[in-house]
Amino acid sequence: MPGEASTVDAAQGPPAPNPFNFQTQVISTSPVKSNIGQRRGHRYKHSSISAQHQIFQEPPPRPPPVLPASLPIPTIAEAWKSTQRDQRTRLYWSLCHLAVAVFVFFKSEGSLAAMALSHLVFFDAGSAAVCAAVEVLGNFEVWRRSSIRHPFGLERAEVLAGFALSIFLLFGGFDLVSHNLKHFLESVGNHEAHHEHAHERVSAGSVDLVAAVAIVSTLISAYGLKNHARIAKVMRVSYLAAMPSVLSNPFHFLTLFFSALIALLPMLSISLYTWLDRLICAIIALAMFGLGMRVAIAQGLMLLMSYGGSNGSSGVSAVLREIESESAISRVEDAQFWQVHYGLCMANLRLNIAKGYDETSLSKLRSRISSLIQNRLGEGYGTGGFIRWEVTLQMQTDAAT
Repeated sequence: MPGEASTVDAAQGPPAPNPFNFQTQVISTSPVKSNIGQRRGHRYKHSSISAQHQIFQEPPPRPPPVLPASLPIPTIAEAWKSTQRDQRTRLYWSLCHLAVAVFVFFKSEGSLAAMALSHLVFFDAGSAAVCAAVEVLGNFEVWRRSSIRHPFGLERAEVLAGFALSIFLLFGGFDLVSHNLKHFLESVGNHEAHHEHAHERVSAGSVDLVAAVAIVSTLISAYGLKNHARIAKVMRVSYLAAMPSVLSNPFHFLTLFFSALIALLPMLSISLYTWLDRLICAIIALAMFGLGMRVAIAQGLMLLMSYGGSNGSSGVSAVLREIESESAISRVEDAQFWQVHYGLCMANLRLNIAKGYDETSLSKLRSRISSLIQNRLGEGYGTGGFIRWEVTLQMQTDAAT
């Protein structure tokens, strides 16, 4: 029919115009890029502009630090594994020396002099233990090497331990004085029970055994461990310097001398025995108090970063006068001396130098001043001295010359 044909032609004719500009888009199935979201700007660092104007420069390479921040401190297990055979022998002997001190203390009942001797043996045993521990800790780098956390290593711990032993000497001296006064007041008060006990003396065999073990233990520690060596060097007791090496140490001298004297007490009468027993106790108490005070002052100065060795301020003043006598030095602007530990001292000096001296002359002057301080205050080389001096000199030209 003609109506139906026209309808079909209209349906197959050109499509009506679309008022919207829609286009078919095909979604890609390719994988997502890995650098999505990253900055895509120009890389100035590798561009010609950066190379020409040097806008971005690489930092200069840093040298490794001279001092480490810190060094590992060994544990007890690590310290024990690092010990050598001779070091373990010294550790075992320090325990034996402590056992000897306990034995002397319990055997001293009835004798004030023997009880005072036990205090000296306790001090010797403590010093022997410190020496043995120092040898073991010396196996590790942290003991001697400087770090930011411990600028002078751990060697100042030995000074602290020696200071604690000096406090023990002081309190031991006070303890002996109190015991001696107690027995003296009891004898004056005529208390019969205490009076009889005071005149009761120990047997000759017991006293001889106490004196013998004290002498033997002191000699073994003196020759084997060299205990008290550094403390005695700091004290510098001049009136014992002419004696043999063991007796020149005041602590060894006290123990050996009074041990031999106590061994002779049973040979005396009862009245003389009682009088000498109290006298020896009083002398040992005074000696412990005097030596303890000197050791505490010497080591306290080290802990406070001061200097008290080699005649103290007089020795330093003599060195400064000799430095000022140099023709190149107009005056010493500032000088600081201190002792860090038993083996190290430091000297910082600021000097005003006259004009007309070149670097070679100043270098020789530095060497002369360092040698002067080392030889005068550090006892030099070849004299048995072990103190090392680190000298820092700051030189500036004197404007007045």
